[in-house]
Amino acid sequence: MVTADAPIDATTHGGRAKCLQRLVRLDLPVPRTVALSFEAVRRIAGGEMPDMGALLAPFGAAPLLCVRPSSEDPDWGGPGAVLNIGMNDARYAVLSAQLGRAAAAALYQRFVQAYAVHVARLDPDMFEDIGEDGPEGLAEVLRAYELETEEPFPQEPQVQLAEVLRSMARAWAGTTARLLRQAKGAPADAGLGLVVQAMAFGMGQGECGSGVMQLVNSQTGLRQITGRYLPQSQGRDALQGGDAALFLERDARGASLEERAPEAFAELKQHAGLMRARLREEMQVEFTIEDGQVHILDGVRVARSARAAVSIAVALAEDGIIARQEALMRIDPRSLNELLHRQIDPEEECDILAHGIAASPGAASGRIVFTAADAQASAARGEPCVLVRRETSPEDIRGMHAAVAVLTERGGMTSHAAVIGRGMGLPCVVGASDLTFDLRLRTLGAPDGRRFAEGDVITIDGTNGAVIAGEARMLEAAQGDAFQTFMAWADAERDIGVRANADTAADAQTARNFKAQGIGLCRTEHMFFETDRLTVMREMIFADASEDRRAVLERLLPMQREDFIALFRIMQGQPVCIRLFDPPLHEFLPSDRAGHLELAEALDLPLSDVTRRVEALGEYNPMLGMRGVRLGITVPEIYDMQARAIFEATIEASREGDPVVPEIMIPLVSAKREVELVKTRVDAVAAQVRTQTGRDFAYRLGVMVETPRAALRAAEIAPHVSFLSFGTNDLTQMTYGLSRDDAGRFMSTYVQQGVFPEDPFHTLDTEGVGELLQIAAERGRAARPDLVLSICGEHGGSPESIAFCRDAGFDYVSCSPFRVPVARLAAAQLALLEKHG
Repeated sequence: MVTADAPIDATTHGGRAKCLQRLVRLDLPVPRTVALSFEAVRRIAGGEMPDMGALLAPFGAAPLLCVRPSSEDPDWGGPGAVLNIGMNDARYAVLSAQLGRAAAAALYQRFVQAYAVHVARLDPDMFEDIGEDGPEGLAEVLRAYELETEEPFPQEPQVQLAEVLRSMARAWAGTTARLLRQAKGAPADAGLGLVVQAMAFGMGQGECGSGVMQLVNSQTGLRQITGRYLPQSQGRDALQGGDAALFLERDARGASLEERAPEAFAELKQHAGLMRARLREEMQVEFTIEDGQVHILDGVRVARSARAAVSIAVALAEDGIIARQEALMRIDPRSLNELLHRQIDPEEECDILAHGIAASPGAASGRIVFTAADAQASAARGEPCVLVRRETSPEDIRGMHAAVAVLTERGGMTSHAAVIGRGMGLPCVVGASDLTFDLRLRTLGAPDGRRFAEGDVITIDGTNGAVIAGEARMLEAAQGDAFQTFMAWADAERDIGVRANADTAADAQTARNFKAQGIGLCRTEHMFFETDRLTVMREMIFADASEDRRAVLERLLPMQREDFIALFRIMQGQPVCIRLFDPPLHEFLPSDRAGHLELAEALDLPLSDVTRRVEALGEYNPMLGMRGVRLGITVPEIYDMQARAIFEATIEASREGDPVVPEIMIPLVSAKREVELVKTRVDAVAAQVRTQTGRDFAYRLGVMVETPRAALRAAEIAPHVSFLSFGTNDLTQMTYGLSRDDAGRFMSTYVQQGVFPEDPFHTLDTEGVGELLQIAAERGRAARPDLVLSICGEHGGSPESIAFCRDAGFDYVSCSPFRVPVARLAAAQLALLEKHG
């Protein structure tokens, strides 16, 4: 029996059984209930039945019962409930006199059909042609059962209940059910409890019916009584009751339970409030009204969107029902993405064409375009567009800014489109290899044969990786008062810094809005792809002598200086870590003949000279070629210009606000001598600027650790720098010998077959790459105890990676601006777990 002091626990009897015990302890009107443990159900599945007489004894003579599943986690599911067990010809006659023949027949017919489908395993279609209700319909159902099974419907309640229990136990033990619940995160050996409960009819004389009630809106989390009530019904029929279902409280749109049965409504509202306060959760109440009397059949945690979950947690904490720390622990950090971006309405039926990798969360609809120029033209016309490319490159940045979403055929979680998309908050699906990308004909082919031309509308769901035909209905982002309060609580608990990767003023403003504690990575090369700067950059590349390069870069200096002034002013004295120029120069040059011709005209050079220069800069493996510090040493004028722009911007920005202390980061270091050479030139530029301006300033120099050798030689490098920031995208790529742009083609197979536990570009490899980080941290701090350590690759926003960084003693993590709230909450939860367990 489920009593106040019965030995019942969710781990032995399931969540439903435990909840019903809590309702009993609250003296709520719960029908008499017996709970069968996981072990008892396992024995039933194996053919060992309990003492049915003893099981039925608590319910008295001739009871009507229902059986419901009770798994440890409600999300794991279970077999469907069976109602009205115990109905037979004799009980039908008695209830006909008490409730009326129509109600009694409905109760009996419902049970016969459920028994036929779930126990006798008959095809539910056999009942579709039965058009009669009442006694005539019941007679037809009984005849159909007898005809199909070649035996009469069982009349003995003990037999009925035993067969229902056996059927539900075996259904849970079946292969299909096991695979389904494992897909929802359940362990393979998860147990099932069963709850046997006396029926509250919900049908008959007086006010009878059933329904569900909750005190909050499942989508918003705001206080609002929602649910439905259906007269003359059972179970959860009200949710499928259509126009016949009533609202609960008074509503201008139709009849309500409050008007029809005000006392029952008031009692239900009181019960729901008590459950919220005492169970410390927003609960959905399943109830039945029988001749005006309220029965509480069950209470389940209210289903909720992520935005509702935050509102609910904050409201419970502010009402003193739970502590703020518990409110923080109730929210999955990754679910915050739903609040930060527009999402497809979960009730929308979508025409899904294919799936790719969900590279940047959020959703958007727009017309297909195939080039960055077309995206800019579309934006100029005020038409939302989706940029479709095989893969994006730095040349596509302007098109990405103009588009509402990006779709690529190739790439993975750290490909160019994915990284830039996350930084911009732009929905992005990459690696959609099931689609056919024909850039020559400008069409997109779906696996089912449909073709979409330029201008056709599609929707990109970067949260789930879906590519959808047409325009989908959206839910807007939700960053209201509850969200701001919640994040302030998180900041009060966390003990590791969170910065943002930001390349533009817009990125920096987003980071500031999300309360980032500075910029941990500013990739300066993205500043050179604007039209007016790209031509100047190309002139510099074609210059042969140092003096000529310096002269051309003088034209970029004021532009770069203004970029940094904007960043410094937006961050208002918070640290800004600027990575010096990193990519190979060929990325700034056109790759086709038309582009070569256009460049020759712009530079007033023969086409042959342009072609030769482009070919000369080509490399077999450019990502391991002349880029990063290697470029800074062989073409030092670039770093000289950038250092001057940083220092002059520092002086200018410090005039109006808090003093700025910029951080200059050298990329792709692998040797101490590289740092010494760059540091010497940067210090020299700083001295020149101090002399020329008469103003003093401070700055910090550091290294971006992206090569295994830099990690291993950290003890040699650390004395020359103030910080080490680990670029885990490239470090993972070099440690594994994988191309992060191509690994998506086989990574899912590798993960499925257990080669890697997770995609190492998505979740930090704490064993291999992580060991390099730990080695570098230990050796670096041994050589320089005040060395600041951080991670600035895409792993910086991952809760698992933040856990690793905390354990390794890192000072902060840096991630895309839209992942900053995720990192802030994850860091708070880790601190709470360490503090309270």
